Amino acid sequence: MMLLAYAEPLERIEQRYGVPGPVLVAIWGLETDYGSGLGNYPTFSALATLAYDCRRADLYRAELIDALTIVQRGLLTPEEMRGAWAGELGQTQFMPSAYLRYGVSSNGGRAVDLMRNSADVLASTANFLQQKGWKREEKWDPGDPNFAALVEWNAAEVYARTIAQFADRLTEAE
Repeated sequence: MMLLAYAEPLERIEQRYGVPGPVLVAIWGLETDYGSGLGNYPTFSALATLAYDCRRADLYRAELIDALTIVQRGLLTPEEMRGAWAGELGQTQFMPSAYLRYGVSSNGGRAVDLMRNSADVLASTANFLQQKGWKREEKWDPGDPNFAALVEWNAAEVYARTIAQFADRLTEAE
């Protein structure tokens, strides 16, 4: 189980960001099956297509610029920029802007690797949730204080409910 395999980094991450391991593991599992299914779409092609043939063109143009910034900063090579059909990257599927804004190194270093370093992925996901209003030691089910942060992760309420239920089951199994 991932909670056991990553117990040490999850404990450090919860101390720093206040987000419990079951929530992070639930997101990680739902997004990419714990990093085993990152997607194989070329990020630049996906974002360029959406930037010029989409009802949210301005959003995707900005994401395309952020994807170029990721390469310019040396975080990923152009060849590594592969992910989901809408430009998401890494083990919990960050958009390029979120990769730049919320990506953190789990060990305090400067290099952030959301493709291969699961501890960075979990810390970055916790950083995102914390900055979106996650409240330490509060619950996350619908109606609870942290459910709104889960909706920030994915605007589909059914998806946020799924994360909450998955995290609840993981908590019961601990």
